[in-house]
Amino acid sequence: MIKTMIVFGTRPEAIKMAPLIKELQNDSNFDVRVCVTAQHRQMLDQVLEIFDIKPDYDLNIMKHNQSLYSVTADVILKFEEVLKKEKPDIVLVHGDTTTTFASALSAFYYRTKIGHVEAGLRTFNKYSPFPEEMNRKLTAALCDVHFAPTKRAKLNLLKEGIKEEDIFVTGNTVIDTLKYTVQKDYKFREPILNRIDYTKKVITLTAHRRENFGKPLENIFEAVANLADQFDDVLFVYPVHLNPNVRDAAERILRNHPRIILIDPVDVDDMHNLIARSYLVLTDSGGLQEEAPSLGKPVVVLRDTTERPEAVLANTVKVAGTDKHNIVDVVKRLLTDEEEYSKMAHAINPYGDGFASRRIKDALLYYFGYRKEKPEEFKGSDLYV
Repeated sequence: MIKTMIVFGTRPEAIKMAPLIKELQNDSNFDVRVCVTAQHRQMLDQVLEIFDIKPDYDLNIMKHNQSLYSVTADVILKFEEVLKKEKPDIVLVHGDTTTTFASALSAFYYRTKIGHVEAGLRTFNKYSPFPEEMNRKLTAALCDVHFAPTKRAKLNLLKEGIKEEDIFVTGNTVIDTLKYTVQKDYKFREPILNRIDYTKKVITLTAHRRENFGKPLENIFEAVANLADQFDDVLFVYPVHLNPNVRDAAERILRNHPRIILIDPVDVDDMHNLIARSYLVLTDSGGLQEEAPSLGKPVVVLRDTTERPEAVLANTVKVAGTDKHNIVDVVKRLLTDEEEYSKMAHAINPYGDGFASRRIKDALLYYFGYRKEKPEEFKGSDLYV
């Protein structure tokens, strides 16, 4: 059996690793171990409960007002003890968090093979997003096998000197997750979401990026308040991130508007079903740029850069940045121009077909010599290179 250690620490990582864990656990060729760092404690636990994932190891590193320094050091040291005990054949990490980089570095020090799920995303600006861009570049340099979600991501890796035989284009596992979560007759756990009139133009908002703290985040919230003032038939729903830098600004600027609903962070199935019932999505997140288009929802990105240019080329995403006037202009057009909205809502999502986890499993079987033929690549992104 291939002894596989899957490690992650945040809610977005858990959402994207959950279908892969299930896929590997259902194959007798794999002996799966799950280690969580709990870089984000509460929001991580929500996902683990929903997908019935019981970690074999919980490093429980989260501290009040934790820094990048403490997260990195704690993961490296605590994950070393797990590696010594388990001696896995391969460690699988995901994406671009500090947990990702630190656990990959710890595995490298232990001379353990490392696989990178969602490899090859780049903005080519090391401070945007911060620290994610460097986390994923440094992780790539440490890894042995790379699961790129798109062809563009594969080309990014090739340009960095990664061997082609070590790269597998799989699609993104987050599209697999939607098969588990979105339901037509879904009842929300968050009571407020059950009382919303979804015949209105509901706009889901998420904003939490570290590089947006301060004035950029205030600009985003001021733009949302402006739009809520202008449109009586629009309702904003904002699950507010727990970080005090986010919550303080949201409370100050958005709290008392009748067409803006502020709620605590919601479970992944609540979020996916909220998006499915929304008119469009405003976000500075990465994953929602992949998820929402699968549900036919246009996305306005509240960042100056995106490591997901395929979505821009496919016209499922528009990058508005953090200038409040530009955000208002972009959203206003989607609210008033039916043709423009329809083009985005019906565009093809280049990020996956719901079978990324199976492709990753097959790639691992091939990599370890359990199958002779290299698995077929996901082709849905080929037009957006």
